[in-house]
Amino acid sequence: MTTNILNPSPSHANRFSTLVNLLSDRAQNQSDDKGYIFIQGGEEIGSLTYGQLHLKAKAIAAKMQSLKLAGERALLLYQPGLDFIAAFFGCLYAGVIAVPANPPRKNRSFSRLQAITADAQAKVVLTETGLLESRKQCFEENLELAELTWLATDELNSDASSWQQPEIDSESLAFLQYTSGSTGNPKGVVVSHGNLLHNLALIHKCFGHTVNSKGVIWLPPYHDMGLIGGILQFIYGGIPLVLMSPVDFIQKPIRWLQAISRYKATTSGGPNFAYDLCVNKIKPEQIASLDLSSWEVAFNGAELVRAQTLERFAQTFADCGFRKQAFYPCYGMAETTLFVSGGLKAEPPIIRFVQETELLQNRVVLRDKISVDSKGIVSCGRNWSEQKIKIVNPESLIKCGAQEVGEIWVDGESVAQGYWQKPEQTQETFNAYLADTREGPFLRTGDLGFLQDGELFVTGRIKDLIIIRGQNHYPQDIESTVQQCHPALRPDCGAAFSVEVKDEERLVIVQEVERNYLRDLDVQKVIGNVNEAVTAQYGLQVYATVLVKTGSIPKTSSGKIQHYACRTAFLNGSLNVLEQSEG
Repeated sequence: MTTNILNPSPSHANRFSTLVNLLSDRAQNQSDDKGYIFIQGGEEIGSLTYGQLHLKAKAIAAKMQSLKLAGERALLLYQPGLDFIAAFFGCLYAGVIAVPANPPRKNRSFSRLQAITADAQAKVVLTETGLLESRKQCFEENLELAELTWLATDELNSDASSWQQPEIDSESLAFLQYTSGSTGNPKGVVVSHGNLLHNLALIHKCFGHTVNSKGVIWLPPYHDMGLIGGILQFIYGGIPLVLMSPVDFIQKPIRWLQAISRYKATTSGGPNFAYDLCVNKIKPEQIASLDLSSWEVAFNGAELVRAQTLERFAQTFADCGFRKQAFYPCYGMAETTLFVSGGLKAEPPIIRFVQETELLQNRVVLRDKISVDSKGIVSCGRNWSEQKIKIVNPESLIKCGAQEVGEIWVDGESVAQGYWQKPEQTQETFNAYLADTREGPFLRTGDLGFLQDGELFVTGRIKDLIIIRGQNHYPQDIESTVQQCHPALRPDCGAAFSVEVKDEERLVIVQEVERNYLRDLDVQKVIGNVNEAVTAQYGLQVYATVLVKTGSIPKTSSGKIQHYACRTAFLNGSLNVLEQSEG
């Protein structure tokens, strides 16, 4: 059953119809308050007050209005920092639909960026001078990008006085959040101002934010958790946010906790891997200098939340003031703007132990404690506000029983408008109805889970999406990269999937070899090519590369790769292996 335990209606949700109204109000009433501070290597390198952000946004908007771009899409290519924030609000102030994107690294493929650009039909690129100069040749060589208008907003000299209030309301589109889908078929989630304000009100209430709250965020701004749960959530509450680069965190995880300690942050978080990284990389002598007693909301989302991770982190950092009840497991996705469910602030996470063999059969059999045949699953909280969460059999489309695992379906004002210019996929994903009662429409999340006493437990994914360190990867993309790295590898005859190794998701590649290469195969060369290609394209380390005999990959009768069967065969050792390299 679902339980509506709260109806969050903060004054912000009623006072403002758009984020333009919101920032304008902040600039009028909190003009000199620092909204954002950006740090690099632990040092402050810049800040923005609400008044300064308001003026910068108007100047950028005025330039775009002069180019008559209202209603068009603007690609945002920025390294993490304050310029991105000004550009994002500049788009909103101009009535332009923002399209945040990850700027490609040097010597990396532009295929995903090109696909997003084409799908969004972007007309302009907003960026910063340093990035533009360092990637200029690469940008010019890519036809889709070279034909666009480029604006370096950090050197823009537009007169903000010419800005005109855009004709937008709560139903107007704010931005497109591109999911980590196939590079050949990217999907832009259409998010309105109304979606954002509803979801921001939800997060604000669930996190218990007050005028005394402070935040630290290292998450990338082009990702929905970094943008909505970070940048926008804190301006929504009118409370200060310290930002840092994801690279700063990944290189030295201690910097994240040092920032929380230094600024006395109350709210910060990230995917499950971030907490593991801190435990594995931060030395005991570094821990002694930290004070994490101010940390009230340590949110954990974007990938499966692991009970052992929470326990290890809480034990490791208990001596510097971290409290286990600060952990805030939550669930959401771009299609719901961001947040769907979360727990009660200041209460410890809820963990249920279930029989693992039964869970694999989509049945929920509870155990009193951990045992050899059970596993702990962390609750991602409850249903909030007028939102609905249903657990539905993904084949019969009938609501599941209390002891069944099914697909998570969601309904509410935070559910986005659909996929940009993809009516068939929008209809399939955003307009689902229960087959027996015709209740709906619901968003089909593609995630599996169950409800117990109103608590949502996420158990896995229907689709074969790979999530490693909070980043989504479609196996088809990785498989294509693998099969192009050496002529001995058979096209459309490989599988990429993840397995759990020491409480971490790790990447496995299983790939068939062409028959005519079997006799004289340079195995180490092929495996080396695979590992190098995957790391270069996706920034992932391959845990195991398995070369198998021709025709041995599990497939459906229609020729589709059976990822689950392949993963099972890898785990039980039944693959027809030629060579296996395991890290």
